[in-house]
Amino acid sequence: MKKFTLLTLCALFCLSVMNAQGEFKIGIAAGLPIGDAGDFSVFSLAVDLGYLFEITESIQVGPISGYSHSFGDDGATLPGTILEDGNPDVSFIPIGAGGRFVVAPNFNIGADLGYAIGLNDGNDGGFYYAPRLSYSASEDVDIVAAFRGVAIDGGSWDIITLGVEFGIGGK
Repeated sequence: MKKFTLLTLCALFCLSVMNAQGEFKIGIAAGLPIGDAGDFSVFSLAVDLGYLFEITESIQVGPISGYSHSFGDDGATLPGTILEDGNPDVSFIPIGAGGRFVVAPNFNIGADLGYAIGLNDGNDGGFYYAPRLSYSASEDVDIVAAFRGVAIDGGSWDIITLGVEFGIGGK
């Protein structure tokens, strides 16, 4: 059922991208797990996908998705949590909406909000939130710093990331 739901959401996302006028965004980021996540993981990678519509010259909004994977410390386990089975790698697929607001030339702030689907055993996912700050290095390339969090049972899975985002089409 989880695979069917994921496939359906991905298909809807792709159809909305094909029929709308906006800018497709794709990004990759490396991160450091902090808090609870930092106790069990040592490094994270994330891929972001989005399609942002320009509402005004300063505001963009649209659907987002992606994938994040935290690489764990091999000996880390915690009974009663997503790390119970001795597999400390933790993966999520966030699905939601994103917004960006230009605060100064070449700088914008934003946030992604939605639900993160947990991919590993015992990982039910949770509410996804990702405030972000970006600098436009060129018309199609942004440098992005973000705090990514997933509210899970018994705590949160938090990561601080730095990455690059490419704009394709639009503008």
